[in-house]
Amino acid sequence: MRVMGLDEAGRGCVLGPLVVGAFTVEEHRIDEIRATGATDSKKLSAKRRQALIEPLSELGSIQICEITARQIDAENINTLEEQAFAALILAERPDRVIIDAPCHPRAIPAFEARLQRAIGYTPELIVEPKADLNYPPCSAASIFAKVRRDHRIHQLGEVGSGYPSDPTTRAWLMGFIERQEAFPACVRTRWGTIQNLVQEHLS
Repeated sequence: MRVMGLDEAGRGCVLGPLVVGAFTVEEHRIDEIRATGATDSKKLSAKRRQALIEPLSELGSIQICEITARQIDAENINTLEEQAFAALILAERPDRVIIDAPCHPRAIPAFEARLQRAIGYTPELIVEPKADLNYPPCSAASIFAKVRRDHRIHQLGEVGSGYPSDPTTRAWLMGFIERQEAFPACVRTRWGTIQNLVQEHLS
């Protein structure tokens, strides 16, 4: 049985892409993933995440889908993420799919129904909060997504983490507002963070 874990990185960021990772592995190798120490990427240091890339790559296959800031500005992030999930599933057609829930638990049944319609076949589907912590294939997907996301943010320069609460990120964004310059393509301009910074500048 082939098992796919799906998770994302960067959903709540104001900078950079939303990165969706898919890790597909034969069921009998799942314990080997666990043995590497793979877990929810947020619980690992950047150095440890990077160190896991090679051993995990030897255990299964990884696919990445990047959703750009411009796409997020133009469309609905939930819809874009669901489309990415569907595309990644269809590329591998695994027997079991495990997804770190992208929505409130009450919304999971509706999410599952939309996903089933989008992919047109019926794998065993597990959608749970903290799946990236509890299911090794999801842990692996989480790590690959986070490493790719961190790489994309690093390419932008001294911008901080890209999260709205990061003072470095906020100061970098405020610089464009103060200079009356257009934001670069990496900025999710529809995020409330931007409107708040504009009001802060005007007050």
